[in-house]
Amino acid sequence: MFSTLIKSLKTFLITPNHWLSFIAGLSLVFAYAPFSLWWLPFISIPLWFFILKDCSIKNATKHGFIFGFGWFASGISWVHVAIDQFGGLPLVISVLLMVLLCLYLALFPALAAYLSAKLTTNKQANLWLFSVFWLITEYLRGVLLTGFPWLSLGYTQIDSPLASLIPITGEFGLNSIVLLSCIAIHQLIQRKSLLLSCSIIISFVVASLVLNDKAWVTPTDKTVKVALVQGNIKQELKWEPDQEWPTMLKYLDLTRVNYDADIIIWPESAITAVEPLAQEFLELADKSAALQNSTIITGILNYNFKNKEYFNSLITLGKKHQADKQGSYEYNADNRYSKYHLLPIGEFVPFQEWLRPIAPLFNLPQSSFSEGDYVQPNLIANDIHILPLICFEIAFPAQLKANFQATTNILLTVSNDSWFGNSHGPHQHLDIARMRAAEFGRPLLRATNNGVTAAVDHTGKVINVIPQFTEEVLRAEIMLVEGETPYALWGQFTQWLFALLTLLIYLVSRFSKSSK
Repeated sequence: MFSTLIKSLKTFLITPNHWLSFIAGLSLVFAYAPFSLWWLPFISIPLWFFILKDCSIKNATKHGFIFGFGWFASGISWVHVAIDQFGGLPLVISVLLMVLLCLYLALFPALAAYLSAKLTTNKQANLWLFSVFWLITEYLRGVLLTGFPWLSLGYTQIDSPLASLIPITGEFGLNSIVLLSCIAIHQLIQRKSLLLSCSIIISFVVASLVLNDKAWVTPTDKTVKVALVQGNIKQELKWEPDQEWPTMLKYLDLTRVNYDADIIIWPESAITAVEPLAQEFLELADKSAALQNSTIITGILNYNFKNKEYFNSLITLGKKHQADKQGSYEYNADNRYSKYHLLPIGEFVPFQEWLRPIAPLFNLPQSSFSEGDYVQPNLIANDIHILPLICFEIAFPAQLKANFQATTNILLTVSNDSWFGNSHGPHQHLDIARMRAAEFGRPLLRATNNGVTAAVDHTGKVINVIPQFTEEVLRAEIMLVEGETPYALWGQFTQWLFALLTLLIYLVSRFSKSSK
């Protein structure tokens, strides 16, 4: 099977142009964290357009697929770390699974390229149409089979001059801007559509400069002291039964010297004992935090004995309100959050009756979770309203939008990226979180088991970060803000405005050609 797959790939990579498409996609990994060469897409994509433009339907589809395969093979190579180290599979099989995932994801740019040629009168790829269908297929990539919106092009611009547009356009709108700019650059190189191309580039440059100092939200006079505890528990030991109490006590010990913080955050599943069986420890931590006028928010696994369901949850210990005389924790009380967007294989296994017997990959610890509600109340910790998302959920802005309220003070994401080792995955994860902070104009806290743990301000800038693979506590003073960004008000409406604008450009260019 593996040799057959390799042979089929070779049939695609048979010309220099095929290899150039592959390299163009492969190179995009350097535009994302930790490399963060934000300018790279404006070189590699316009150059790739020289291959894609005017291709037949068949060739356009091929080049879109090859470009996509290179893009994902390099960009999400960190997934293989988890499969290889914890999947319990032979190397050949783990590589095969990784290849299959990249082949699936490559179908989306291939579909965009196919439609950009199929729906033209001359049956040749049109770049303006390609940008429209790119957005549509990127949307589909984010929703089909629970969605995998990782590596969207807008994330490459979190530290670029275009970042000033994020509070209006969001990441997806920025995706449109990147692609339109690349088309305009390509057209300028060819000395075609000079007026239109210059207008597009100048408009985006001017808009980014004008909005660079625009404050969409207003700082208040209130600050919050936070402490983010990074326990650095080894993944291979994390779920061992004899490590439950040592792990819980480690977090409590690291917390005791930081009780001067208003809010203390422990990462995803910091407490590995299921909640009903950890009541003694939870009551101890609850009373301890309340006595120090502090609140602990921690990841924990909850088990509903009545319905026999597991939930990946966050709970609060200590003070819910500053006026409280004692801790607020009660088992199954309302001030909690249960993860909605579960990760396939890691947190639930589709077709589990067939897949679970195959390999340890399909029997990872706690891979039988049930999903929480899509919309849940914000957590309240020491009178601070916190919107929580767990791990992978931070990549879904629509879910954040559905739970965002005018009273939301802070965004919170907790994660356990230990699965991915010393790869670029955790760094990409942090940039995704930074994008959410910039979109919604709220400070964000990211607490992890072994990094990257960081505090981010309301513009998406990192306030403080601690090294990976260390046992450490991040301290920061968070300035609260009030007001809402245009993106927080309009959601993802602007992303389709850009798609309509691009379609209009195509129709105008087609009309002008037909009238000559």
